[in-house]
Amino acid sequence: MAELNQGRSGAFLAHMKTAFHGSMLVMMVDLGHRAGLFSALMSGPATVEGLAERTGQSARHLREWLGAMAVGRVVEFDEASGVFTLPAEHAMWLTGTSYTNLAPTAGMFTGLAPRIDDVIEAFRTGDGVPYDRYRPHFTHAMDALGRAKYDALLVRAYLPKAAGLADALRAGIRAADVGCGTGHCVNILAAAFPQSSFTGFDIAEDAIALGRAEAEHLGLTNAAFEAIDVRQLPIDPPFDALFAFDAIHDQHDPVGVLARMRAGLKPGGTLFMLDIKASSNLADNIADPAMLLLYGTSVLHCLQVGLHGGGAGLGTVWGTQLATQMLNDAGFASVTIHDLPGDPTNCLYVCC
Repeated sequence: MAELNQGRSGAFLAHMKTAFHGSMLVMMVDLGHRAGLFSALMSGPATVEGLAERTGQSARHLREWLGAMAVGRVVEFDEASGVFTLPAEHAMWLTGTSYTNLAPTAGMFTGLAPRIDDVIEAFRTGDGVPYDRYRPHFTHAMDALGRAKYDALLVRAYLPKAAGLADALRAGIRAADVGCGTGHCVNILAAAFPQSSFTGFDIAEDAIALGRAEAEHLGLTNAAFEAIDVRQLPIDPPFDALFAFDAIHDQHDPVGVLARMRAGLKPGGTLFMLDIKASSNLADNIADPAMLLLYGTSVLHCLQVGLHGGGAGLGTVWGTQLATQMLNDAGFASVTIHDLPGDPTNCLYVCC
């Protein structure tokens, strides 16, 4: 038996402890974000009792949460005064409506954790976990994760990467979002391009209802929503443009969906597809620690919903090489990949 390398063993122990501590901090951040505690601390430093009065929440619960935040180096604690402070340099990443607010990301992790028993069973059977098991929490978490980013960047920074598409939308075309989730991107586009019509398609009735409600609230008459399995995407008449935002890698039959989308585009039409920025080859991804989030999300969600019921199970990290091959095989002769400002996790495929 080889002699144990004590230095290597100790380094791995420290690595795991850091991971466990970070996992608990993520849960505490989600709690603080959803309870409005970071926003409350933005009003100024506070004692436990002061924060309880400010928020109307239980002082005993807040004491424990603030303890976690202090130990987790999120807030600062002054022992003499009993005051907790959220430094501005920390608050800028945990508060506000900008896409730089990282706190909504924590909701993705807490939304996935309850499904671990289902995933363990899927490991045993080889099947996946049905999408319904993740709703509505994960649906809302993904909406929160992308909403501010798309508000700020979709029209201003992303659309110009597809040559001529913004001009066509201004003139008036027929477009759809495939796998639209809560439909927020549909409503952003409908508001920005009133001469065009947009339809959001998604299998989740609850998500579609949220899209409709938002469109009504905004007074949009050019946004519509339909709850369908996108394998049955309506293609007659065909669309001038199709959008897909982090939706294709989750599909039960991604090959069939891409072929259906190609058939549903007019000659010269554009597919505008955001999906995960990664390599299809594991060895290319190992050096990037952010890939742990993607592989872990795949294990806990994307692989599961894609595999359930005998599906393909692409997984989150299907990668640009496989994605390009599948787009070509579906009939897209031109596939151009663009990096996206403000979104290191995704890249943009412009296809025609």
